[in-house]
Amino acid sequence: MKSLRVGLGDRAYDILIAQNMLADIGRYLKEAGFAKRYFVVADSNVAEIYGEDMLASLRAAGYSPQLLTFPAGEESKNLALMGQLASRLARLGMDRNDALLALGGGVTGDLTGFLAASYMRGVSFVQVPTSLLAQVDSSVGGKTGVDIPEGKNLIGAFYQPRAVFIDSTVLKTLPAAELLNGLAEVIKYGVIYDRDFFDFLAERRLDILDLERSAIEKLVESCCAIKAAVVEADEREADLRRILNFGHTIGHAVEADSDFKLAHGSAVAIGMAAACRLAVLRGGFAASEAQRVIRLISDFGLPVSVPAAAEIKHLRGYLLSDKKTVGGRVFFVLPTAIGKVEISADIDPALLDQVLCS
Repeated sequence: MKSLRVGLGDRAYDILIAQNMLADIGRYLKEAGFAKRYFVVADSNVAEIYGEDMLASLRAAGYSPQLLTFPAGEESKNLALMGQLASRLARLGMDRNDALLALGGGVTGDLTGFLAASYMRGVSFVQVPTSLLAQVDSSVGGKTGVDIPEGKNLIGAFYQPRAVFIDSTVLKTLPAAELLNGLAEVIKYGVIYDRDFFDFLAERRLDILDLERSAIEKLVESCCAIKAAVVEADEREADLRRILNFGHTIGHAVEADSDFKLAHGSAVAIGMAAACRLAVLRGGFAASEAQRVIRLISDFGLPVSVPAAAEIKHLRGYLLSDKKTVGGRVFFVLPTAIGKVEISADIDPALLDQVLCS
């Protein structure tokens, strides 16, 4: 088992990574003593595959768990559903000595985390991510939230889990589209932080797509280590942590413009390619380096162009309502070299329109 520590003082926690660990999570939680009772939150798809296994693991450790499910899909990540889940918890008698367990992908983790931050003004929760996107990104760092019609994740809180349990063997049950959804976030880490990791992704691409064990283990551990280092340095996104938004500024606009029908990973891939083109146009990033990044994104089977149906005026509107926009200034994370980025809001609108059309 690999163990990574997210060092945040009294909010510090461990990321535990191991093969075939789902059956042992109840025992780990018992030893940790985080809570007297666990309420497992999972979407309808994950509940069908792993719900009973998780309940069995908790029962074997002496808990009396409850399973709460909701319809799968990004459209469930809203305030109305969060209220419904809170009402169910109240009827089941959850108190501050109990905890939530987020079993699933990014939607489940974001929703459950915000519910934990809000219910009784804060209860404990743990993350058990089952998608690649959640394992390498959204389960670590404490960003929680829900969507509203005006934008993605506009309502939420920074609220850290007590622990994150990652079992990469569950990725074998992921549909191919969901694997790709997470690979966009994986590529992001190489571009913003670690050129050697970027090279590893290029060299081991086929092994990664085949879910070869050693490649996936290195991938997950490397991404979590980078995310942990960034979060430790800047928990609340005041400075360094903003680099994790590479690809997300334009990506979120494209995603919202599609009425969230475009997968998050595909939107981020488009956003990363657009950010690379924008960096080249501004003269801060070599065209050859940009092509390497865009080619790797495309080689993994992800899109690199803004959908033809997207209207620039709509995208501009979503950019202005993005939570990373301050005082009407839209901040972009732009690469200066593979492994290094800068944050800039001084973007020529004409250049931005040019990349939104590409």
